[in-house]
Amino acid sequence: MRSAAHLLIVALVVFSARAPLAQEGHPLTGTWSGDWGVGAAKRTHITMVMTWDGTSISGTINPGPDAIAIPAIALDVTTWTIRFEADAKDGRIAVEGRIDDIASTHRTIAGTWRQGPAKGDFKLTRD
Repeated sequence: MRSAAHLLIVALVVFSARAPLAQEGHPLTGTWSGDWGVGAAKRTHITMVMTWDGTSISGTINPGPDAIAIPAIALDVTTWTIRFEADAKDGRIAVEGRIDDIASTHRTIAGTWRQGPAKGDFKLTRD
């Protein structure tokens, strides 16, 4: 009886140690949160959900009744930069950013966010 319990504990330890090494999918897939703004005083909260269907990346800014669809997100894997454009009530959005800490589950994207006439910076962290 004791050896069976011991083997079970050893098996659980081995499998739990291997879990973080498992493939997690596309580096942009998931929910990201953060903010954008022209300066430190005026920031706008952002929640983005990005998905990869096996051939292309798309997404949604602030999912819900006022969601903004992002039909295509370009990713340059040589520099880990992303680019996308979307239409919002407040004007066209154009974003360019760089993914940092690519190996982390809580990687970040930071860069330039333009919305209508406003130009600022943004930072998102994957939840």
